[in-house]
Amino acid sequence: MTLPEASTRVTYPAGDLVATATVLHVEPAGDGLVAVVADTTSFHPVDASWPDQPADAGVLRAAGRGLAIRDAVVAAHDGTTLHLGSDIPVRKGTEGWVFVVAHLVDADGAPAEGDAVEIEADASLRRDLSAGHTACHLASLALNRALADRWSKAAREDALGSPDFDGTAIQSSRIHERGSVDRYRLNKSLRRAGFDTASLVPDSLDELAGAVGATLASWRDADGAVRIEREGDRLTDRRSWVCELPEGTARIACGGTHEASVAALGEVGVAFSLDDDAGTPVLVMTTTAHPES
Repeated sequence: MTLPEASTRVTYPAGDLVATATVLHVEPAGDGLVAVVADTTSFHPVDASWPDQPADAGVLRAAGRGLAIRDAVVAAHDGTTLHLGSDIPVRKGTEGWVFVVAHLVDADGAPAEGDAVEIEADASLRRDLSAGHTACHLASLALNRALADRWSKAAREDALGSPDFDGTAIQSSRIHERGSVDRYRLNKSLRRAGFDTASLVPDSLDELAGAVGATLASWRDADGAVRIEREGDRLTDRRSWVCELPEGTARIACGGTHEASVAALGEVGVAFSLDDDAGTPVLVMTTTAHPES
């Protein structure tokens, strides 16, 4: 089997759901599945290095037969072995490695190298995940703004010039259909950086949600445009989420999918809670979007 020499061309950043492609590589992936690598895909994969947005759902069609895509993951090889998902031993972009999208389908009836295929992502799930991801970015910016007065030292700034609590304290971010869950560690490093972690107590969380929600409502009413800017059409090319907001144009490095405007999200709600991670307090932000059906 011949491994591809270039990173997969991806069309999902432009909003595409369907792509025609040529199969470059097929190999067993365990549990009765094979990994299918094509030259082009419209299918958003999950990236094990930062698995915030899940993979699309959908179908791979070959020779008149449709195969459900069970999963899609970022994979990589050095010319000899294809490593899937969390088995990748290097960082994305490492010299000498090629990063691709692997579509996992049932081995029975799977296409062969050289076959022409059509790859289609489910439109409903794509829209719901896109709404969740766009709402997540907006909520993080609104949270940074709400917490801006709780820093006693100069901090790095976010895409709108507020102290970047989100980027400094983030532990994990998970996008789901029409929403997201972000976890922030309120640890010693954050306190040393000048953030007043003691001010985040249970009785203060409703007020914080109100402040973040008010900002989100004002941005929804302004109905700014959202777009993805790309340096190229390959999986490893840098991409940025760009949103026009009343305070200015926000740019955040992002490999996910998004809605085309803030208003398309409908009402965006946020809720906060406090959790514990082995003795370290964790602020949990749950974001919910309500796009029109």
